[in-house]
Amino acid sequence: MSSSPSPNRSPPLLTRTKDVVYGILFRATAETLSTIAADPEHLGAEIGFFAVLHSWGQNLLFHPHLHCVVPGGGISPDGSRWIPCRPRFFLPVRVLSCLFRRLFLTYLEEAYDAGKLKFFSSLEALRDPQIFRRHLDPVRHAKWVVYAKVPFAGPQQVVDYVGRYTHRVAISNHRILDIEDGQVKFQWRDYRDNNQQKTMPLSAEEFIRRFLLHVLPSGFHRIRYYGFLYRKEKLKHCRQLLGMPPTNPSSSQPQPCEDYRDRYEKLTGHSLRECPVCHAGRMITVKLLAKGRCPPTSRDTS
Repeated sequence: MSSSPSPNRSPPLLTRTKDVVYGILFRATAETLSTIAADPEHLGAEIGFFAVLHSWGQNLLFHPHLHCVVPGGGISPDGSRWIPCRPRFFLPVRVLSCLFRRLFLTYLEEAYDAGKLKFFSSLEALRDPQIFRRHLDPVRHAKWVVYAKVPFAGPQQVVDYVGRYTHRVAISNHRILDIEDGQVKFQWRDYRDNNQQKTMPLSAEEFIRRFLLHVLPSGFHRIRYYGFLYRKEKLKHCRQLLGMPPTNPSSSQPQPCEDYRDRYEKLTGHSLRECPVCHAGRMITVKLLAKGRCPPTSRDTS
């Protein structure tokens, strides 16, 4: 789910109060999904999901939105059964979009009334409540984007997605093509032009400005869990309702890290435990020496 910013510049309302507006984005999204899913006309179940905050588009412009991974069903209100959603369909996106828009704007106005939104320089006029409300009028009637993708192919694909996609930064190194003469060139996909891959040149200053737009507020959590994915006992109950075997507690324990010497030997075929002189003896750790302080440098008095 996303709130749609200006396509050319980052909205000052968002960039100057990121922690507040990002928090509203998570809250409105979670309440929207939970409310519509609990409605008997749609699913009639308690769901669980996790949401990941992304603030960028392919061109590094400011586009805050959430990616949500949601299991295909939920727990019935009385807790007695698992209610699956229809194949390849979860919840109606138009209904989600309307509720999401209303909740987001409601919570934004509540934050304004509580004095949590700060306005400076060109935005000082928004301190006037009437001007602030008029400022929001255009987006009250605009279409807000909620998009539902087809289900994952299976559990392994979910794990791959979580490992690959959730911890991305605004741009990966392989997309940067050239840094020369104060200019940065990088690849990007233009989704409005048949998903074509293009090259974008930016001045180093503009590239850095865009990249820094996506630095999170200190201590902000960009991955959050909701519903039965947030509570272990609920998740255990889901497994029971689905007839799945209980998880083995020992299998969830973290495995000891592989020794770097074993790893080196697997990769190179050479052993770091072998004596580098006779190539017959084995190197063993006798004692670890504590790090000593560097001797004081003598003062030049000449």
